Amino acid sequence: MVELFQKGGPFMWPLLFVAIAGIAFVIERFISFAMASINGKRFSEGLKNTLSKKGVEGGLEYCRSYRAPLARAIEAGLITYQKVGPNKDALEEAIINAGNVELAFLERGLPILSAVSTVAPILGFLGTVSGMISAFDAVAIAGEIEPTLVASGISEALITTATGLAIAFPIVLFHVFFTTRANGYTRMMENSAASIVEYLLERTP
Repeated sequence: MVELFQKGGPFMWPLLFVAIAGIAFVIERFISFAMASINGKRFSEGLKNTLSKKGVEGGLEYCRSYRAPLARAIEAGLITYQKVGPNKDALEEAIINAGNVELAFLERGLPILSAVSTVAPILGFLGTVSGMISAFDAVAIAGEIEPTLVASGISEALITTATGLAIAFPIVLFHVFFTTRANGYTRMMENSAASIVEYLLERTP
């Protein structure tokens, strides 16, 4: 790998930087989703049970025992419920506003992964073009077309393209995976929030 890196030329350095950035944000996204992981149905049922036994204060303590975005959004709804009572519009607005802030946490690194998957192949192609220019310059200086010289130059030039594509491929897969997880989490939050709001309006704990 060191030999290929050296043969790839100067464009291998920005490709290395892009690869490191991609790996770092993939790891960061895994950690973020692990921290946000929660069973929405179980959380909602547990909160309803707590509200029926301990009231809104107990519900707030229950939410604060979780660090997931869903718990933070529902907590905002319960705080609003304490202030205005069973007002559907106010409850939904509070939960939506808090949910948008919390969901930004889940989507934070996705633009970087998208950028890495786009920039890496571009840098690879740019390195290949630069290498091809150098290869044909060497032919011009030699004054004759030497197949070995041309093949060697083109081979080295294509290293950056292969590297850029090798970086982009797994990053694209991870980007799709995390985007799907974020969308699924959003739907889970919407369903859980609707269930809790309905409970607050009907039971008025």
